[in-house]
Amino acid sequence: MNKIQQFNEMHTAKELLFLGNAWDLLSALTLEKAGFKAIGTTSWGIANSLGLADGELIDFDRHLGIIKTITENVKVPVSADIEAGYSEDINKIIDHVLKTADVGVAGINIEDSLKTSSGLREISQHCKLLENMRTALDHHGYTGFYINARTDTYFQRQNPFMETVERAMAYVESGASGIFVPGLIDHDEIRDIAMKISAPLNVLSLPGLTNCHKLKELGVRRFSFGNALSDKVIAYIEKNAQELVRLMDTSHLYENER
Repeated sequence: MNKIQQFNEMHTAKELLFLGNAWDLLSALTLEKAGFKAIGTTSWGIANSLGLADGELIDFDRHLGIIKTITENVKVPVSADIEAGYSEDINKIIDHVLKTADVGVAGINIEDSLKTSSGLREISQHCKLLENMRTALDHHGYTGFYINARTDTYFQRQNPFMETVERAMAYVESGASGIFVPGLIDHDEIRDIAMKISAPLNVLSLPGLTNCHKLKELGVRRFSFGNALSDKVIAYIEKNAQELVRLMDTSHLYENER
């Protein structure tokens, strides 16, 4: 079984797929060693590791190089976060998706947010992108490649529920393998969306939305924590670096060692 097939099966397995989000090779290897069955890259974490903010500010090939390094060095399936595709042009986005598939990932996250302006891509326009993307992937031998269609309705709309359902259903009809709705936290809405769409629902860890077992009961099939771990690591480094300068002493670096 290849990585794409393996990754697809994880979304229909008995247990919810708990994805570990990595931002460099060390974090990916650490997550794999800890027991995560699959890894998703976090564009936010990758950007931060390079001293940048999230939002496609990195050169695409540089971003892809990090994804490639991770994919080549872990044994578990990898899903790549490529934000909105690093272009406004459909053909260019599809070219980026194919290049990402070529480095060995089993799937991608692709979002409907606009990067050079505010708002979301029109539903019909995004559906066309997904349809063309699926056709191109199939044509290049990537049958079953996992397209996790992310909608940012809960980040950008006042009353997002109905539009989320509309977009999710349209995206699935257009070739999406699964739907990712970051910002969705209400348990009733999670349950309703999971029931209404004929594809696995992915939600993002947030305060009050943390337990895999509870999420499984609500119908969630995939759970990820995005940049939460990378943020915690950065905060830990900052705290300890400040202590080193303040104390002019390194003893606290060895407090847990015997």
